[in-house]
Amino acid sequence: MIHRDSRHNDIRLGVRRLCARFPGPYWQRCDRDRVYPTEFVTALNKAGYLSAMIPEQYGGLSLPLSAGLAIVEEIHQAGCNAAACHAQMYTMSTILKHGSKAQKQAFLPGIASGNLRLQAFGVSEPNSGSDTTSLRCSAQLKGNTYYVNGQKIWTSRAEHSDLLLLLARTTPLEQVEKKTDGLSVFIVDMRTVLGKSLTIRPIQTMINHATTELYFDNMPVPAENLVGKEGSGFRYILSSMNAERVLLAAEAIGDTKWFIERATDYARERRVFDRPIGQNQGIQFPIARAYSQMRAAELMLHEAVRCIEAGRNAGEEANLAKLLAADAQWAAAETCMQTLGGFGFATEYDVERKFREARLYQVAPISTNLILSYLAEHVLGLPRSY
Repeated sequence: MIHRDSRHNDIRLGVRRLCARFPGPYWQRCDRDRVYPTEFVTALNKAGYLSAMIPEQYGGLSLPLSAGLAIVEEIHQAGCNAAACHAQMYTMSTILKHGSKAQKQAFLPGIASGNLRLQAFGVSEPNSGSDTTSLRCSAQLKGNTYYVNGQKIWTSRAEHSDLLLLLARTTPLEQVEKKTDGLSVFIVDMRTVLGKSLTIRPIQTMINHATTELYFDNMPVPAENLVGKEGSGFRYILSSMNAERVLLAAEAIGDTKWFIERATDYARERRVFDRPIGQNQGIQFPIARAYSQMRAAELMLHEAVRCIEAGRNAGEEANLAKLLAADAQWAAAETCMQTLGGFGFATEYDVERKFREARLYQVAPISTNLILSYLAEHVLGLPRSY
């Protein structure tokens, strides 16, 4: 029996029951037709799981971050995919920590009820990539309105979101002392500007991820939708990134458990040369090693969550959790594919779909190389490499 976290058992059981309504064939159809899993996301919303961390006063459940991790981990361990809706959990952190009382009252109840979708996070740009401080998308204040011009890329779920959390430059890069200055965060109601000053272009990818490019042409955003103080947006975004890191680490761990379960089940049942292939150490050892990697990543994830919920700076722990979980996930994906052999390539087994999905976690939302650079500089005190 593969290890299961004992925290938030009721939530985990409820998520497993919900996911059982969306078995492999459902995800195979979504993947084949390249369609958004609307029914699955709607079911999560109706059950209240996507509003778990919103305070009760705004219609949420007031649950801690660890509960959010339990939700996404169980989704992935069930063979489903939380990437269709996980942004609502980590973008929420920016609004909860830095949004005004009026903004929280205006947006959070609708998000909690499912009537407002906050799934889009506009940060990356074609020419900046991971160098967020070099972004050029601008927002200029004229009267009581900001006007946004520029482009964003890899803004996933924009076509399935009502709101966009946008990072834009309100002071030109050439006019700031530090590159981290002059960036601001906005809540954009895309329903009012789509097809006018906002254009969304889908990007076809190797996985069904519903990602897009955004183009802004004098897009108006009311000044009241500025989150916090103008020019402090980079710090606000950073404050939510630790939550993003651990949430995706939990997804990776859920996937790792799915791969291990699928591999061990197959290895017990598949017989070649009159014996189960799982009797061979060549099959056993890679699965056992993947399990050991998963358990180590899981422990690091628990430490990261403990630090975050205690209000400590968890940069090291959150990045380590994401790194270890992504590596464990990919090792388990490789092992599962190798264990099933040719059957791993058959869509009906779901392994090839999950294999493709798992590869994303090596590069997004932050690449493993950038995590290593962070650890080298900020933890080990080595010279900055970029």
